[in-house]
Amino acid sequence: MMLMKRGAAVATLLVMSAACMYGQAGGSAVPFLLIAPDARASGMGDVGTAIADNANAVYWNTGGLGFQSSRQISLAFSKWLPQFNADLFYSYGTYSDYVDAIDGTIAGTITYMNLGEFTRTAEDGSQLGKFRSNEFCIGLSYGTLVSDDVGMGMQVKYIQSNLAPAGIGQAGAGVGISAAFDIGLLWKPEKLSIFGENLDNTFSFGVNLQNVGPKMTYLNESDPLPTTLRVGVAFKIVEDEYNDLTITSDFAKLLVKRDSLGSDPIPTSFFTSWGVGGPQIGIGMEYIYDRIVSLRGGYFSEPKAAGNRQFFTLGAGVKYDLFAVDFSYILTVEDNHPLANTLRFSLLVDWGQLK
Repeated sequence: MMLMKRGAAVATLLVMSAACMYGQAGGSAVPFLLIAPDARASGMGDVGTAIADNANAVYWNTGGLGFQSSRQISLAFSKWLPQFNADLFYSYGTYSDYVDAIDGTIAGTITYMNLGEFTRTAEDGSQLGKFRSNEFCIGLSYGTLVSDDVGMGMQVKYIQSNLAPAGIGQAGAGVGISAAFDIGLLWKPEKLSIFGENLDNTFSFGVNLQNVGPKMTYLNESDPLPTTLRVGVAFKIVEDEYNDLTITSDFAKLLVKRDSLGSDPIPTSFFTSWGVGGPQIGIGMEYIYDRIVSLRGGYFSEPKAAGNRQFFTLGAGVKYDLFAVDFSYILTVEDNHPLANTLRFSLLVDWGQLK
């Protein structure tokens, strides 16, 4: 009985720790699903819904897969919350490939969050061994063009959260399993005029609904998934032989509604959550010289009720032959913020046009 109580306490602590580890997640489970996977987008203030022009579209907007016609691999790694000197790291990998037979691009993705090692103890303080906690998600995506300038895509996901082994406390008390789907749309008009301004091949607009699925249960308590609506716009300001300059912005709203009585179910929360917290807003720019060197910057902000994260981002990238290497750096507004000095690295391998 003592071990069960100790196990319940450990699992509960891990759930609470995970919920605050990535910023405010509205009381949702598995908030690691909200971490931007690629250093390119994170260098622009965590934006990418209206760009989504490589394999990382599986996170930002699966509709972007519809415009792609190559084979790519994207890999990312980051030590998480470096201020805590904890054994936390985030890793991500995706593979995408255009398939002519289905007139679209398919992609497989795995995201893994290591939450560190913990010591299991009894009430008398004696050690009972160690265990590691982690969370992961496996996804399968498909995107295609529904018209010449509109791409649409969908992703299905298997999600598992291993906060404490089944042997601690009640059977499976620290393990949660769920499934979810994303659906996205990207519009990149070839011909567009607004108030007389020619925006042909200049403007793009994206919408992505992420992590829609049943709740995840720990210790007989269910928490909703971090269902999020993302809306983004992008403008290509300069495009010539050597220079490309794009500005872009994302609006993201967590569609989770919780109070003392519990959380509203989907799809009710799609409507009730708008009175809770507020939107996250990111804005960024990317300058590319000669299609080789990239420089990026951005700003991310959210209301106090939604977590109060505010930070600037810097990023850079180099492309050589098949390979593109990117990194990003977070400059927090608040001193001693857990995300301060976070570095992210990502690698993209692109084998070029397959159509």
